[in-house]
Amino acid sequence: MDSAAHELAGHQTVTWNAPSPACPVEVSLAAISGRWTTLVLRDLMLGPLTFGQLRAGLPALSAKVLTERLVSLRHQGIVTRGARGYELTERGRLLRPLLAQLYRTGEALLAEP
Repeated sequence: MDSAAHELAGHQTVTWNAPSPACPVEVSLAAISGRWTTLVLRDLMLGPLTFGQLRAGLPALSAKVLTERLVSLRHQGIVTRGARGYELTERGRLLRPLLAQLYRTGEALLAEP
């Protein structure tokens, strides 16, 4: 077992009936879950954006769903709304390496037969 697997195994719960809210992997995945969430976060990685700019960058995303995603992200403390629009909080910026690694992993999986 490699070191990452050992680290993950060290956080296992006794039963697997439900995900543990204290499991770091589950917390990270919950933060980016939901259709469109990763794309909203991707766009906000570049800096603050208004609601209109977010909509323009994701034209297939309805205003209703975008509002739901932003409310959820604000509730989690990942996004804040300021004078310049929506932007990542310090907590939200913690997701950058995770999203970057997911991107690289996706590229590798797409390239494999």
